[in-house]
Amino acid sequence: MSAKSEITSRLQKGGALIDDMRQLVFNWSDQSSESAPLQASARILQKSTRARAADTHRRAFLPRFINGCPPDAWRLARELEAVGPSVEIVRPFYYWITARAEPLLYRFVTENLFEKAKTNDPDVRIDETVSWIRRTLVNEGKRWSPNVQVKVARGLLAALRDFGILEGASHKRIAPLHFPLEGFCLIAFCHSRFMSELYSLVEHPDWKLFLLNESGVERLLLESHSTVG
Repeated sequence: MSAKSEITSRLQKGGALIDDMRQLVFNWSDQSSESAPLQASARILQKSTRARAADTHRRAFLPRFINGCPPDAWRLARELEAVGPSVEIVRPFYYWITARAEPLLYRFVTENLFEKAKTNDPDVRIDETVSWIRRTLVNEGKRWSPNVQVKVARGLLAALRDFGILEGASHKRIAPLHFPLEGFCLIAFCHSRFMSELYSLVEHPDWKLFLLNESGVERLLLESHSTVG
């Protein structure tokens, strides 16, 4: 994930969407991608309208699980789903895939939330999130209406709550760290097997998505090694 990747307003139309993404992953195929992907999504999701299913496909499934990084991540997720994992393992894996496909979410967590987690103030406020988005837009030379900025901020925070990084309904705060060892190992394996980047595993900025510093990553690696051993 490059810090210069283009940010979008997609999150205003759908946050985590874990259940929808799981349905699509479990029922997707190469034929779905090649023949009529929008029709396939509508058939799988069975939304109240075809337009809603198409919106979910275009704004979430396509950028995250087909055109994301890693590409065709639905294949990796399908392998995971095939073994009947608990949602505690699915959630961080789908979060990782989503964050790498959504630069705004990635940057908010790794640049803002990661630093906030070091302070004594765990509250994550909507007005502060909107201000961060506004500054980011200025730096990127982009302009969104105030209404879109608020909608994106709400979608961003709702997604992070659904992924377990935040907690709370109207008043959100950083949740206690809960990163199952199996989920950590899965993401570490994907980095070593499928990703080609210039970071060591311990130093990779993706771990900041889980509010982990290098010592935290090292601890989990040691715990993984001792568990396997």
